[in-house]
Amino acid sequence: MTINSNRKEKQQTESLYQALARYCAGNDYPCHMPGHKRNPDSGRMAAYYGIDITEIDGFDNLHHAQGILKEAQERANRLYGAQETFYLVNGSTCGVLAAVLSVTQPQDEILIARNCHKAVYHAMIMQGLTPRYYYPGIIREYGIYDGICAEEISALLKKYPACKAVVITSPTYEGIISDVEAAARVVHEHGKVLIVDEAHGAHLGILGERPQGDEGYDAGGKRVETGIQGAVAAGADLVIHSLHKTLPAMTQTALLHVNGNLVERDRLRRYLTMLQSSSPSYVLMSSMDSCIRFLEEDGAARVAFFQAQYKNFMKKTADCRHLRIGKMTDLSEKGYYLTAWDTGKIVISVKDTVMSGSRLYDILRQEYHLQMEMAADSFVLAMMTWMDTQEGWQRLADAICAIDDRIEKEVCGEIQPDGEKDAFSYKDCSKLAGWPHQSGTDSGIIMTPAQAFHSEQEEVLLQEAADRIAADFINLYPPGIPLVVPGELIEEAMVKQIGESLQSGLNVQGVSEAGRILVVRQKTDFGSG
Repeated sequence: MTINSNRKEKQQTESLYQALARYCAGNDYPCHMPGHKRNPDSGRMAAYYGIDITEIDGFDNLHHAQGILKEAQERANRLYGAQETFYLVNGSTCGVLAAVLSVTQPQDEILIARNCHKAVYHAMIMQGLTPRYYYPGIIREYGIYDGICAEEISALLKKYPACKAVVITSPTYEGIISDVEAAARVVHEHGKVLIVDEAHGAHLGILGERPQGDEGYDAGGKRVETGIQGAVAAGADLVIHSLHKTLPAMTQTALLHVNGNLVERDRLRRYLTMLQSSSPSYVLMSSMDSCIRFLEEDGAARVAFFQAQYKNFMKKTADCRHLRIGKMTDLSEKGYYLTAWDTGKIVISVKDTVMSGSRLYDILRQEYHLQMEMAADSFVLAMMTWMDTQEGWQRLADAICAIDDRIEKEVCGEIQPDGEKDAFSYKDCSKLAGWPHQSGTDSGIIMTPAQAFHSEQEEVLLQEAADRIAADFINLYPPGIPLVVPGELIEEAMVKQIGESLQSGLNVQGVSEAGRILVVRQKTDFGSG
């Protein structure tokens, strides 16, 4: 996939931001929304209101784009190479909802990877879908989800031929990338739609080979490539990208790409109109347009800089004796299904050390002023992008090396920091996924998510919830992957796992401050034995 080489022609096109700035600098008085009227006396945020307008003459309408917004979406489409691309101002969540709803009817069946974001489950509730699950394995060395096995997807589609679509996540929150091309091939062999939540992979596959010009080369004349194929090029039918997660765009900006003839485009557009605000933010849309243009003009240079910084970072941290940085070479010959590991997701493992993930997270934030993305029991996740500075990379590397040296001293001196060595033990990775069932069984699904969500409900203490049917989601946030889904039987092992996560200080959503969760009022005879 390549960036359109006609760079001069594109640069002559006025950007959305330029058009907004020009309009706001003109003499037109805003006898229209928004209510701040770009008045500098509109409070402390007034300085940011200058380009915040509504759908006025010359600025198009996102829900019926024919002018400047149509051109902006087509520019994004050229960058990614899809057949059609839509702006999303309600985040990738909106794209996931629209994708699922547009290819299913109420009460249909759908096959999803069980590690999908909760937005996929919300779509199932909205459409009353019956889920069929693929349960990803665990990469034992780091306690994170593995990639998707296309052969297992094919086997599940044979078992559940009524499924209308397949939904997978690649990359995962921790950067694990699946063989989307193989998944697309088997899904299409069964005549189904493949939806890929590539929210964390908006940077993948957009800076590949450059057949002409010098745009794809760094200052030394070396061609620059991301080296990883994105889901659009891999043949997925619907692909969702969060621009803001890994690219220079404002929070809540995203894209939805469509390929092939299995998706009814008009139906998709209707859902996008229903799920997005009728007054989309021009600030967000100008941020998306600015991001795409930046990538066209400066993306190759940023990739080259990122790769150099990553190489230096890995070289500096390679001598750490206790903390380990996750990398593909650790896993490439161990029988896992991942095909790549996004180098922007820095998984810092504390496995087999005296330290927990939450303690490392706190040390990095409190002592080194480095705010990590998240902490798990056994690792901390740092997200690095093409826009990180050399100072940022250096500070992270220096901190990791210093903390690793501290751990060595604690081990040698038999020091137990805050008693944590006794309190923390690395759990068996096979338990970290929390899957009580295996692919193809779904024995724990007692009701559909919609049936449970709309049922009569009651609150019970978490420790008394075993063998009850969940009526709400329970998940760690981030990343927002449900441990428990409405309609599932809550097993004793899951109750224990959630309790351990709470004790570890992780952010568990779905459990009240009083330690209670929502369950279906109707009790079940299904037990965990």
